[in-house]
Order: sequence, then C-alpha cells, then structure tokens
Amino acid sequence: MRITIVQGAFFPVPPIRGGAVEKVWLALGREFAKRGHTVTHISRLCDGLPANEIIDGVQHVRVPGFDTPRSMLALKWRDLLYSRRVLKALPPADILISNTFWLPLLARDATRGKLYVHVARFPKGQLSYYKRAARLQCVSEAVSNAARAQCPTRRDIICTLPNPLPDGAWEPQPLADAERRQIILYAGRIHPEKGLDLLAQAWRQAHTRPELAGWKLVLAGPWAVAQGGGGENYRSQLINQLPAGDSVEWTGPLFGSDGAKLHALYRQARIFVYPSIAKLGESFGLAPLEAMAAGAPCIVSNLACFQDFLNDKENGLVFDYEAPAASTKLAENIAMLANDPILRTRLASAAWRTAAHFRVEEVATRYLADFDALL
Repeated sequence: MRITIVQGAFFPVPPIRGGAVEKVWLALGREFAKRGHTVTHISRLCDGLPANEIIDGVQHVRVPGFDTPRSMLALKWRDLLYSRRVLKALPPADILISNTFWLPLLARDATRGKLYVHVARFPKGQLSYYKRAARLQCVSEAVSNAARAQCPTRRDIICTLPNPLPDGAWEPQPLADAERRQIILYAGRIHPEKGLDLLAQAWRQAHTRPELAGWKLVLAGPWAVAQGGGGENYRSQLINQLPAGDSVEWTGPLFGSDGAKLHALYRQARIFVYPSIAKLGESFGLAPLEAMAAGAPCIVSNLACFQDFLNDKENGLVFDYEAPAASTKLAENIAMLANDPILRTRLASAAWRTAAHFRVEEVATRYLADFDALL
C-alpha cells in the first residue's frame, strides 16, 4: 500500500520542535513502513533539515512552512499557503492522510490517494465542506460525537481511532513507587487552556501540608508562542501564583534531543497532573497516556476525551474543573495520592495495563485495517 502522511504548516518531522500530532504520525509512519508499505511523510522544512531524506524506511519530504502566529486569521492564511505547496509535492498514493485545514479542500487528484482526514481537534464546522473525504477519522469518542452532530449526513464515514503512544513512551518495566522521586509532574504546553492556573493555586494550597514535605512540582513544556505556549507574560503570571522557593521547577521545552529527559521524568515521577480546561480544544490527551505508559498514576480534569482511557479511582483520579473551589479539590487529590503509596501503586499498575492497548503496533494494525476497508 502507498501511504502519504501530511503534517501541518508549523512543526517539522521528526518533532524537534515538539507537537503531539507530529510524534503520533512519526511513530505510525515508521510502523507502516516496517510492515512493508511505501510511506511518504510531508512536513515543514526548517532547522537545517533536508528537503528529502529517508528515515527508517519512510521517505520524508519537507516544504517551507511558518512559525505559529498569534492571530487565527493569520494561522489559516499560512496554512493555505503551505497546503498549496504540499499539493505540488504529493506523490501517487492509495491513502492520503491530511493534518491541515485546507488540504482536504484543495486535494482533487484521485491518483494522490483516498482522502483520510485526521481530526485531532474538535471540529468547528469545517468537516461538512470536506466533500471528497473518504474518511473523517477522529481521535476520541468525544470528537466523533461532535463530528456527527455537525455533519449528520456524513456519519457513515466518521470513525474513532486513537492516537498511539509515541516512540519510546511505552515502559516495559516501570519503576516501583519506592524507586521514584517525590515529583508531581505536569508535561505539556504552558498555556492557559491547560488549566495551569488551577494547578498553581492547588500547589500553593497543598505544598505546605506535612504529607508533601520534600515534594516538588515540575512543569515541563514550552511557553513561547511560536511553540504553542501562552507567552512569557503568561509564564510570569503563573510564577506569581505559585509558591516561592524550591518546591517548583521549570524545565522548559523537552523535545527533540531532550526527549529522553522528558521520558526520564515520566519514569521517575510519583504523580502526574494534567488539569486541562480546554473543553473544545483537548481532543485526546496524549501526555497523560504517556505518563500511564511509564507507570505514573495520573490526576486529570473531567474532560470527555480522557474517558476513552482513564476512569476515576480505577486507573487514575478525576476532578471537576468547573466545580466551585476546583483548585481545592485538585489540591486534595494531590495530597491524597502523596500520602498513600498503596493507592499510587494500584492506580499506576492499572494505568500501565490500560496504556498497553495504545502501543503503536496495536494501533497501527487498526489503522491499516481501516485503510484496507476503504480500498
């Protein structure tokens, strides 16, 4: 089978600037090629990467893209320019996977493959315009439900297939709780929609409790706007909300050559917290799944997308981010886990078993079966 994967305009592959979707499709493309399929992966040309190269059997083609702008209008305009460049680079294929806004509207040549639209975010009405799409593939049931509601006449081409764990995320032998450090880890973009104001308030309340003596909150991720963050001003606001002293550590962005450091944090953390409030932005939640794969018990907000893999008190903890005193509830969950190694061990073990079903080998099989069905 000939498979073309097209990423968006703003991040390169390999994901040396980060990007959850880029990590996902790097892993899937590699697995498809490993199974004998012909894979072309198109992404942004930048950072000294060559315009063409083969990595692990995948042909990587890169075209000029852009840094992420603040303006949504500018973002869509740059995506249009990038998608027009991509059109000229598309090889003949059986399946054409799109991760851009405009490509499903522009791709008209059937010899470039059946159009397979990867819906990694909640749709905003655009799916009904993708008339040539053979598949609208959503990453969670929450996104699929939104897609069905927005374009009910196309329900037959909507399906749910999850993101796989990125390369190296699965930990075959997680550290036992006693071997881990007293770290409460958040990993992701430093952005208001990730609920970090709630986390800052919760940590201010919790860090002085006796059961949290010696514990540290580690915030790992980019805050620069060009890398998807909320900017330096937002980081300054968080610093003002967090307690002073050495109970907080900022790592900055950990991707590219620093990816091993991020995996080490997942492996060593005793608790992982992901308090996202992005009701119409958080579509899957790859970071908590990575933590689960490394054997860390997770606390997440009650966004619908997390329900595909995390159930409260079964393989993690869930708090209502919209409830009154939500930060206090989050602080209580953090303190409860910090004070109960038996609970941490039980939740971590169940989380690790759940994450096994999201290894790239299993998820790639499901994608390939769907491609075959379309062909």
